[in-house]
Amino acid sequence: SIIRRQRQELKLLIAELKDRDKELNDMVAVHERHIQAWDDDRQKILTLAERCSLLANELNERNALIKSLTKKLKLLESQHNDSKITLENTQQKFQELTQKVTDSSVQCQALEEKNQSLHCSILELSAKTGQLQAREQELLTMLQLKDKALIETTDQITEVTSKFKTLESALRSAKLEEFSRNREQQDLKLTLNDVVSQVNKMKDVLSEKMKESSKHQEEISHLKQENGCLRSELILAVEEAQRKDQLYQFAKSKQVRIEKELSSLRQVCVKQQRDLHFLHVNLDSSQDSRQ
Repeated sequence: SIIRRQRQELKLLIAELKDRDKELNDMVAVHERHIQAWDDDRQKILTLAERCSLLANELNERNALIKSLTKKLKLLESQHNDSKITLENTQQKFQELTQKVTDSSVQCQALEEKNQSLHCSILELSAKTGQLQAREQELLTMLQLKDKALIETTDQITEVTSKFKTLESALRSAKLEEFSRNREQQDLKLTLNDVVSQVNKMKDVLSEKMKESSKHQEEISHLKQENGCLRSELILAVEEAQRKDQLYQFAKSKQVRIEKELSSLRQVCVKQQRDLHFLHVNLDSSQDSRQ
């Protein structure tokens, strides 16, 4: 019953490990999709940053054009009306450019909020990995306890085998005694008329020895049955050890996968920090150019 219960527990543990493995694979797939979406957003942010730089350059060019036009306005008072029209046109273009810059800043802010949500999801994944590591530690302690039980069963098997050998030696000595008694009985039959009383006594002794030999045979058969049971227990213990090895391999593969995910998450965090720094620099430069 203990072995069946242990087998049931091991089956439940293996099923739980498979479910955990499936959950981890699903989490990895979701995380990969998140990383793909983050890469797409990163490409969009880079394109927007390039756009902002182009708009800033265009704004600087427009400012230089406005300065040249103001100089021409001072020099060309006779053409004041024409220059005024061109100035109004340039101001309208300047307003359009400022509107574009504000739109791009709004888009950058939205992308920063999305990056913050991705950071929160990364923190949740790291918490889940900590829980899985704790579960792995519990499984390792259970494996150590099972190893101790296996060592105890092997010690019991060695003790039983030593007892079995001693009983076999006792059986051999009893058979030798029985053979000697039979020879003595044949010798006594030749002198039956003289020692009838001694023969009866020897018969009684012989019957007692036969009873003892039957008892020894019963004990030997019982020990053989016990030996068979212990061999079956040993086979079951070997199967449990193989299952423990499988569980250990599952836990080891899980730990390797978790370490890979953590390294990928670290790389993603480093990329996000670099991109955020690049975006802050671009925003500062765009704000300076606007000022």
